[in-house]
Amino acid sequence: MDDMLNTQGHVRLGSSAGQPLTRRDGILKVTGAAPYAADARPEGVLHAVTLAAGIARGRVARLNSAAAEAHPGVVKVYTPANTPALAVSPDEKIHPFVWRMEVLQDDRVRYAGQPIAMVVAETLEAATEAARLLAPDYEAEPHRVTLDDAEPFDTETTAFGRPANMTKGDLATARATSSRHVTTQVDTSAQYHNAMEPHAITAQWVGDRLEIDTPNQAIGLSKQTFSAFLGIAPEQILLRSPFIGGGFGSKAILYGAQLLTILAARDLERPVKLALRRDQVYGPTGHRAPTRQTLRIDMDDMGRITALDHDTITLTSSFDQFLESASNASHSLYAAPVLRTTHHGRRADVGTPGPMRAPGEAPGSAALEIAMDEAARAAGLDPLDFRLLNHADTDPASGMSFSSKALRECYAEAAGRFGWAGRPQEPRQMREGRLLKGWGMGTAQFPCPMFQAAAHATLRADGSAVVETSAADMGQGAWTALAQIAADGLGIDIDKVEFRSGHSDLPDAGVAGGSGHTATAGTALFNAGSDAVRQLADLATQDPASPLFGAGNAGVTARSGRLWRNDDDRSEAYEDILARAGLELIRGEGTGAREGEPTHAMFSHGAVFAEVLVDPDLGQVRVSRLIGAFAAGRIINPALARSQLLGGMIWGIGMALQEEALHDTRSGRFVNNDLAGYHVPVNADAPMVEAITVHEDDPFVNALGIKGVGEIGVTGTVGAIGNAVWHATGVRPGRFPIHPETLI
Repeated sequence: MDDMLNTQGHVRLGSSAGQPLTRRDGILKVTGAAPYAADARPEGVLHAVTLAAGIARGRVARLNSAAAEAHPGVVKVYTPANTPALAVSPDEKIHPFVWRMEVLQDDRVRYAGQPIAMVVAETLEAATEAARLLAPDYEAEPHRVTLDDAEPFDTETTAFGRPANMTKGDLATARATSSRHVTTQVDTSAQYHNAMEPHAITAQWVGDRLEIDTPNQAIGLSKQTFSAFLGIAPEQILLRSPFIGGGFGSKAILYGAQLLTILAARDLERPVKLALRRDQVYGPTGHRAPTRQTLRIDMDDMGRITALDHDTITLTSSFDQFLESASNASHSLYAAPVLRTTHHGRRADVGTPGPMRAPGEAPGSAALEIAMDEAARAAGLDPLDFRLLNHADTDPASGMSFSSKALRECYAEAAGRFGWAGRPQEPRQMREGRLLKGWGMGTAQFPCPMFQAAAHATLRADGSAVVETSAADMGQGAWTALAQIAADGLGIDIDKVEFRSGHSDLPDAGVAGGSGHTATAGTALFNAGSDAVRQLADLATQDPASPLFGAGNAGVTARSGRLWRNDDDRSEAYEDILARAGLELIRGEGTGAREGEPTHAMFSHGAVFAEVLVDPDLGQVRVSRLIGAFAAGRIINPALARSQLLGGMIWGIGMALQEEALHDTRSGRFVNNDLAGYHVPVNADAPMVEAITVHEDDPFVNALGIKGVGEIGVTGTVGAIGNAVWHATGVRPGRFPIHPETLI
């Protein structure tokens, strides 16, 4: 059997992939039948509520545990004095993807909002009131919550162990011989994930087996982490996460209150549920840290970049390290023969940051695209012409060829649809009534990682199939796109595929993050289906009663629930092959991973064009049009891909104009840890957003040719909006979100 490969070794998908199929989970969600973690109601369930620290640094001197325990309905109050021990200290960094957590290991307060006690009661109301009665007294210490007052430290690594610094070429010589120089500083603010579904967990012990319902983007990895902290075998843990109401990276990491809930369930021998309030996800569950970025671009007389220097200062917590790798956004986008990227950490009394949609690239590209527009103006070039002049045909950082790169086509498609050719060069030249109008652009780019995944596919006697992998669907449509890939691997219609996912007893599907989930889990599913079909072909070609008998598997392909010999169009239905063999099923297994060291630079690319309207008296900015074109390899489901791209672009509107977490510098506490004070875009903020996909074949990124679309939409949009604001007002944004008072 040729495993459905074409002559380039690239998988030839069938009729399901590429179709804009409706979400398979859509009806469950719109009818309220989709179960989420907080919906779990095991018999005898208790309710847990954590008490959040009201200072940013110091210690808890006293808790009125007696008053809380005396409240009707309270079962137990957990404090550092009586919390059951873990098998491994919560301060232990057992692997790079686990954060040091607060599990009431001591009385120290490391940031405002840190859980300092937990109450378990018969009702949520009783637990909430008892937590209030704890009435903590503190011994407060001077705190640091901003970039300006945080403590600097040297670092060799940023997020996920990436090198903090990189230099290529002779920067001093390049600067000395260049004729134009532009220096740009851009600050970005702290941002919080604010998924529609706050974090929650329901935990119960059935004998020595732990069952957990919690929204999770990394089911297999989290199972291993729970195992290590609890001192039990992974096989003793069942983690269920069938539906996730948004994650954006925050649900790929564990947080201390999850472990507290599990410990309480074991201690009390009853199920325990914890559902965080909106304000309680600010601090313990990760966020995007603020950055201060300085870029220097050196150019020759023609406007070609001769050197690019990108420096980032960013915050992390006082007790762990996750540094936003913003400067890395400059590694691979523009043709700079000399590169330097650097990162500097500062420690503050805040929760540890973590991965948030397009970590590193989102703030980094925002600053880079502002700097590119400044450089274009210094060179006397249109912003698009300047980017085309400095288009990188090979990866500047590694020197490798790109696996595919249709960025020029993205520029042309989006610019044509937008009408960019009519843009005046000077700012403040366009109006709509009394409002200033501006046009700006930004380039989008995001890497194409692959993780490791496994899957099973079982062909049944009636020609249907069940496929299994612990994939995570957090609203991106994974259950639909992965089922489409699985159907093509099996060579059957998707309506005959039963897709099982979302719990840890299934094969590990890797991490739903980094825009790599569809490629990784999809490859495993396709390979599992192909393995089942290969076994079926072995049966047919070795059976004299089959029309496919003889000559081995070469030239045999699968489609429409039949095996076909392509040279003479002979075929046979799966059901007939299985029936004659006396089998009820055939099971295939598959894995997905990138083999060996990469030989090409692998990225998705895109271009975003923005139109803004600015009130000259109030400084109020509205995005009136946003058009992006993106090349992201093979698109499995155009409707779902468009949804992801639109979501990323709308996220960019929020990052450019609205999202900003604020601390009261006197107390260190948040002042806007809710959706009334922390603003995210609504429909009125995005009246016209269009996402276009540009065809791209990539034979190197993986066998399916899939890249990713979950994060790239953010990366070009923020800078495009900032550049449009300059074009409207003549004021170059120096920070995101853009404050109206800076434009008046």
